[in-house]
Amino acid sequence: MISADGTIWTLMSAATHALGALAAFFAALWVLKRRSRYGPAGWAVVAGLLMTGLWCVAIVTMGGNREVINLSEAARNLCWLLVIYRLFASDGRHTALSQIWPVAMALGAVQLLHIGVATLAWRLHAEGSYDIIFDLAVLLRLLVTVGSLVLVHNLYIGASAQSRLALRWSAAGLGIVLAFDLNLYTIAYLDGGWPVELAALSGLPVLALSALLALGVARDRDILRLRPSRAVTFQTASLLVIGTYFLVMFGIARSIAYVGGDMAGLVQFSFIIAASVFAVLVLPSRRLRDWLRVTLTKHLFQHRYDYRAEWLRFMRTIGNGRDESQPLEQRVVQAVADIAESPAGLLLVPDDNGDLVLAARWQWPSAEVPTVAMSRQSAAFFEKNGFILDLDEMRAGRGVCGEAVVAPDWLRQETRAWALIPLIHYERLMGVVVLSRPLINRKFDWEDFDLMKVVGRQLASYLAENSGEKALAEASRFDDFHRRIAFVMHDIKNLASQLSLLARNAERHADKPEFRDDMLVTLRNSADKLNTLLARLSRYGGSAVDRLGEVDAREVVVAVSRRFACQHPVHVTVHACRVTANRESLEQVLVHLVQNAVDASAPGSPVFIGLTSDGMHGRLEVMDGGCGMSPEFVRTRLFKPFDSSKPGGFGIGAFEARELVRAMRGRLEVESREGLGSRFIFRLPLHETSGLLKAFGEQKVA
Repeated sequence: MISADGTIWTLMSAATHALGALAAFFAALWVLKRRSRYGPAGWAVVAGLLMTGLWCVAIVTMGGNREVINLSEAARNLCWLLVIYRLFASDGRHTALSQIWPVAMALGAVQLLHIGVATLAWRLHAEGSYDIIFDLAVLLRLLVTVGSLVLVHNLYIGASAQSRLALRWSAAGLGIVLAFDLNLYTIAYLDGGWPVELAALSGLPVLALSALLALGVARDRDILRLRPSRAVTFQTASLLVIGTYFLVMFGIARSIAYVGGDMAGLVQFSFIIAASVFAVLVLPSRRLRDWLRVTLTKHLFQHRYDYRAEWLRFMRTIGNGRDESQPLEQRVVQAVADIAESPAGLLLVPDDNGDLVLAARWQWPSAEVPTVAMSRQSAAFFEKNGFILDLDEMRAGRGVCGEAVVAPDWLRQETRAWALIPLIHYERLMGVVVLSRPLINRKFDWEDFDLMKVVGRQLASYLAENSGEKALAEASRFDDFHRRIAFVMHDIKNLASQLSLLARNAERHADKPEFRDDMLVTLRNSADKLNTLLARLSRYGGSAVDRLGEVDAREVVVAVSRRFACQHPVHVTVHACRVTANRESLEQVLVHLVQNAVDASAPGSPVFIGLTSDGMHGRLEVMDGGCGMSPEFVRTRLFKPFDSSKPGGFGIGAFEARELVRAMRGRLEVESREGLGSRFIFRLPLHETSGLLKAFGEQKVA
């Protein structure tokens, strides 16, 4: 049986070394024609391959002559020492040669000493002193191998990034051969004898060495560089983590079984159950995956982001407009959050007054965002600086540009808020994205800042384009509306003319004075109402308000409340207040707001109207306890023309009310919560201060 095993390993040795010899000779011919690509080491590489091939031939043909094999092995090792020495000069490190030369000479001397010791060990094989000589020979081989490995390590590590591209193939090939020899000699020293089985495979490292040295001079060698994607790296690392866990678990379980004892089986079974439950709960967790991704990105890759993959995902997210449940605003937040590994985010956009208000949420329903999320002054800071705000740094008091002063209080108090990214298009702030803290917290670095600035400008262009498209669509609707109103105005004008003619004929032909008087009053009132409607409809083509003057706001509020008193309870709290406005326009705004409050309220639920002075303005307030409105409805639909939530509604009342208030140099605000009710507040200049406010506004424009 032993003889059979010996024959098998002898045949294995002959086969592997024969293949190694063929590979070494072919590689030597291949490198010979292209030796200039190895620089000063070209001839040395060819010599090393030839001597390695001869060493393999000696093992195959002279397996019993150890002296010839030892000589050929020593010649091989000396050639590779020369290759390593010459490779140090191939990338311009001539100054290092003075330090490498003594080491190479010392290793060469040890190799020559080994020849004599190995020959002596072979001749004393049958004598008692063989073991001592054998151990000394192996130690000398180990010394040469370890020294050569150190030189190869310094050759690659000390090279520049560009030089490593040329050295990686030769360094890898030499490292494989030397690592195999190191294990071979270590086992030989520990066992006190030559490991025939492992030595039979020593031709395989020669195959690898020959292939790698040939690749080192190939013209297209760079395309063979292994470039695993981040997804492959992450999945491979995940499998390694899971595999390592189960190997450790299996080892511990087997150790418990080997210990023995009456309770060994029960303890082993309990441990397996507990470890399996732990694996099911922990290994699939998102936090563990995020930790592993951050760790791999930090230690394995030069850059944090795979820019190609991030850009493709970014375009898929933004370009997926077919999904109506994901409007552009939400896709903007998701695109930024996906890049930063953030689980949620908010989008704040400027309103008509320049303040930032909530435009969209993405997976963050719990964030308490006030009606005015950021003032106009704070928005101007981010518009001017384009500053990406790290909220953790701000909370720690490490601000660099004064951002701690302009950041709103609710962002400080919202502990999940992590970063604020401005979206700037042609020096104009189109919005701000607030990101939630990722599961694995980390700090922003230069790569985050650079990428977020580029992404922010791209998203700002999308928002600007979307805003322009909406403005064009709205203008087109208004054109259609104006055409329809022109026909309506024509018909009403004809009716008014007919009624006026009827009134004039009645004045001439009425027989009874009483009938005539009543008919005249009725017809004149009808004509006045039609003319008022005609004037009101004509405002859509020009100014919304004809003339501003002093108006007693309390009188208007009382009149409107009496108009609704018979159909719904209306409570009024008024103070003396005279504003600069148009009476008809002010009455129209109040009627519309009160009517909406009545429609939204349950029967018997009162509507409140308040009037008071607020600084240099008169403040009018209409409040109800009805169904209320969502922030999305207020932002996207309340003031949008031709979009009504009432059956048969024209959808222009709220828009007209806001435009009338603006025309009277006022401001309309809305506060509403679903299920709690709504409050409309609009301010108009007090008559006493209107001149001052007008002068201040003209000076600001100038």
